[in-house]
Amino acid sequence: MMHTLVGWHIELEFQEEGDRTKAVAMVRLSDGTEVRSHGFSTRHHADSPQPRVGEEVAGARALNDLAMQLLTKAHGELKESAKAPDYPLM
Repeated sequence: MMHTLVGWHIELEFQEEGDRTKAVAMVRLSDGTEVRSHGFSTRHHADSPQPRVGEEVAGARALNDLAMQLLTKAHGELKESAKAPDYPLM
């Protein structure tokens, strides 16, 4: 049987300005730190306006950046421990 030790809630906010969409992602970790990231998308002038697609692209880029920051944080914490190997987690 698996038990949930901790849960994360990730917040995503979007801002659209013309053909450009910005996404901001934030997660608050159990150690009290907050990790924030940004993602952007720009609609090509020949494409029809589809705000949802811009949000999906910008959101995916923000979440990808958030994932990379979390991997970097985890790697740094492992490196600080005496038993940690020094190789990338990705």
